[in-house]
Amino acid sequence: MKTEYKFSIVVGLLAMVAMTVVACSSTKGNYTDVPNDEVAETEFKLEKSGAQLWGETCNRCHIAPSPSDYNDTDWETISLHMRIRANLTEHESKKIEEFLKSAN
Repeated sequence: MKTEYKFSIVVGLLAMVAMTVVACSSTKGNYTDVPNDEVAETEFKLEKSGAQLWGETCNRCHIAPSPSDYNDTDWETISLHMRIRANLTEHESKKIEEFLKSAN
């Protein structure tokens, strides 16, 4: 009985070592590289709306004005000024400006 017990323990330990070796082995050679242009097409990017950018950006420094506080011409001037002050990209600034013009 003792021999069978010892044998089963040794077999169990060997099985665990074998599973560990297999699990930790490298699979680097099994994958193929994907060209960069295909990777860029498959990435999922979340883009914020003009309303989200307006709320987050304008409220950092001051209370965000209501879209109806100014007319479209005023919003164009304000967006140019605030683009520089708030360090916005042209795309972000245009999205905010479009939101403000559509909401007033």
